[in-house]
Amino acid sequence: MTGKFLKYGLGALIAGTVLTGAFAPAQAQEAQKKPNILFIVSDDTGYGDLGPYGGGAGRGMPTPSIDKLAAAGMTFFSFYAQPSCTPGRAAMQTGRIPNRSGMTTVAFQGQGGGLPAAEWTLASVLKRGGYHTYFTGKWHLGEADYALPNAQGYDEMKYCGLYHLNAYTYADPTWFPDMDPALRAMFQKVTKGALSGKAGGPVTEDFKINGQYVDTPVIDGKEGVVGIPFFDGYVEKAAIEFLDEAAQKPDEPFFINVNFMKVHQPNMPAPEFQLKSMSKSKYADSIVELDTRIGRIMDKLRETGMDRNTLVFYTTDNGAWQDVYPDAGYTPFRGTKGTVREGGNRVPAIAVWPGKIKPDTKNHEIIGGLDLMATFASVAGVPLPDKDREDKPIIFDSYDMTPVLTGSGPSPRKEWFYFTENELSPGAARVGNYKAVFNLRGDNGQETGGLAVDSNLGWKGAEKYVATVPQVYDLWQDPQERYDIFMNNYTERTWTMVTISDAIKTLMKTYVEYPPRKLQSESYSGPITITQYQRFQFMRDELGKEGFQITLPSGN
Repeated sequence: MTGKFLKYGLGALIAGTVLTGAFAPAQAQEAQKKPNILFIVSDDTGYGDLGPYGGGAGRGMPTPSIDKLAAAGMTFFSFYAQPSCTPGRAAMQTGRIPNRSGMTTVAFQGQGGGLPAAEWTLASVLKRGGYHTYFTGKWHLGEADYALPNAQGYDEMKYCGLYHLNAYTYADPTWFPDMDPALRAMFQKVTKGALSGKAGGPVTEDFKINGQYVDTPVIDGKEGVVGIPFFDGYVEKAAIEFLDEAAQKPDEPFFINVNFMKVHQPNMPAPEFQLKSMSKSKYADSIVELDTRIGRIMDKLRETGMDRNTLVFYTTDNGAWQDVYPDAGYTPFRGTKGTVREGGNRVPAIAVWPGKIKPDTKNHEIIGGLDLMATFASVAGVPLPDKDREDKPIIFDSYDMTPVLTGSGPSPRKEWFYFTENELSPGAARVGNYKAVFNLRGDNGQETGGLAVDSNLGWKGAEKYVATVPQVYDLWQDPQERYDIFMNNYTERTWTMVTISDAIKTLMKTYVEYPPRKLQSESYSGPITITQYQRFQFMRDELGKEGFQITLPSGN
């Protein structure tokens, strides 16, 4: 029983994704066409912010457009991202665990680097199926020429933002008057504004971006400045213009990836949205703005009639960023962005596909941003490559979720692995409804019980290993990870580690055959010791010979 379960749950990880091509019946005329794909991503949006998740008007920030999406399609309640922006976006774009691509963090502006040229992206895979591909909004996967969207499979990028939102304030003396003038001059020189360009062509800077309420994209015929409050308006504009153009080419399927900066801190709502939420806070106003812009894009899709043959998928890049409260989203789960807790990784996601996805359906199976690669490839009829773009063997961590979307079968994914920046072995792992936590960040508060509210200890918190044994939680009965049931005074769940350990061992073996790429940016993870230095070769040899093992405790 256990062996069959593990073989089914982990097979696609090793052998590659099997594309089922499962589709529900549709009108003959539409069935002949490949579906368009509209993929919308917001930033740092909390699990509990939106109406379908108990947020919306109940939290002083109505989300009628997103409510309408949920009513028309499928809402996911166990959908997983990565714990921060760059790995979250890299996972969605590549269908690979971020430590495989080296995209666990991204460098400061001016330092170059980014998504390796050898990686496949959603766009470069869909291009193989004849799709016209388009990108607008936040990228956050590096600034080197080879790492930009127009070099990563997108036919065109428009108003591409390369950094997290705070980065555009660094060079602004009103934000940081204490900054050394020489450092400010450096940031002013190297920080790139909104970029546009076509594949194989030059890249132009449309305008600079700063942290002010200013909207002057052109000054005397030259590049001007657009402030943070207005940037998402340009992203919306680019998306709507693209849909108008796509409507003129009904025989050419398209893939458009729309990435809003909202609601990443600092939230500065556009003027027309200031004080428009019920709660009148900057964050709530920005949620209302995000919802409105998504609604306008959906209105345009319906107006053109293309909605009938378009798969729309909405999600966000990571969990709520509690470190910046009150300019932050809400999650009912423990933890925050930057941790392996559910609060950092479980995110909202909604899919709409007329004629294929039943309206107003809810799904609680384990699914994640990693699975968009195999799913989009499947609906486009494109097999996933077995070699990277430099003709070397590649593995995807992506499962085809079309059976889930169409209701024709269960989720093929049975496990999820949680990572923070420097981890090769996962900091936590979920198999079925059980989750084991090995490595914690930001957990200096109460560890169990009703006071488990480590809300302001994400990236700021210390990294630590829980003990010689992990914490174990039943995510069905205890989604807030309050009660460690590995061993306690009434029962124990040490047996859960049989399946969890086997899943991790299988994952670790893949690193031998498919070595991770060099990290694109590194964060401090403690001193390098003499012992660690001596272990490097030993660890590589052991992984190759023996694999990776987590021993079970021998007694109480």
